[in-house]
Amino acid sequence: MPYETIEVSPISPALGAEISGVNLAEPLGNQAFSEIHDALMEHQVIFFRDQELTLDQHKDFGRRFGELHIHPAMPGPEGHPEILVIHTDENSKYAAGQGWHTDVSADIEPPMGSILHLHQVPESGGDTMFASMYAAYEALSDDMKSFLGDLQAHHESEHVHSRGYVSRSGKLRDGENAYPAALHPIVRTHPVTGRKGIYVNSGFTTRIEGLSATESRAVLDFLFKHIETPEFHCRFSWRNNSIAFWDNRCVQHRALWDYRPHVRSGHRVTVKGDRPV
Repeated sequence: MPYETIEVSPISPALGAEISGVNLAEPLGNQAFSEIHDALMEHQVIFFRDQELTLDQHKDFGRRFGELHIHPAMPGPEGHPEILVIHTDENSKYAAGQGWHTDVSADIEPPMGSILHLHQVPESGGDTMFASMYAAYEALSDDMKSFLGDLQAHHESEHVHSRGYVSRSGKLRDGENAYPAALHPIVRTHPVTGRKGIYVNSGFTTRIEGLSATESRAVLDFLFKHIETPEFHCRFSWRNNSIAFWDNRCVQHRALWDYRPHVRSGHRVTVKGDRPV
């Protein structure tokens, strides 16, 4: 695909591309926005280097792609409820996003995309891995695709968001001790590209509707293992003031916590999405 205002350099055959030639602190023109959007649709996750953004500039960039999502269990800084703080240091007992997942898939209308801006990262380690759910789906046999095609799975968040490092009892988005839960198709059709992808993840997906507990566990375990296939992945090595923008409708990600006691810190803006079909 030709681009006029940006340069796009793919980093893996399955997904991922680095974008250069744009300063995201400045308002995007329509052509630049359109090309960044198209690059995201083509490569599923895109990366930017050397971007210094204020919280408002970060939110302004996210709003070009839609209304901003507010996390159900992690309140943002004062005056910025749309901002999710990502911070790990020598005193942290947990690190966000260590398992393969899609952001807040337990929402009835899960996020369309997430934009993570890390200001401070360790000299080595702290990479984020991304997996293409298009590639994972397309690698399945025709019989497995047919079997999964009409199934739905439950996504629940209480077991994730009630942990000590995220829970804010009485200050949750949807009310005190209210944790999202939803029933979504196992195979999701992307509303823009029309491509099909797997839409279950080990973070939030708990069981398959209509199957016995044993059957559900076996199918989910197979899919979770399948998603770990390296050929479906790309891996991003962060530098200070880098940005990753991933499409939650077709991508899962996993953050590696291999840098303790060093600091990894930044902010995430998340864009609202629609109900999976």
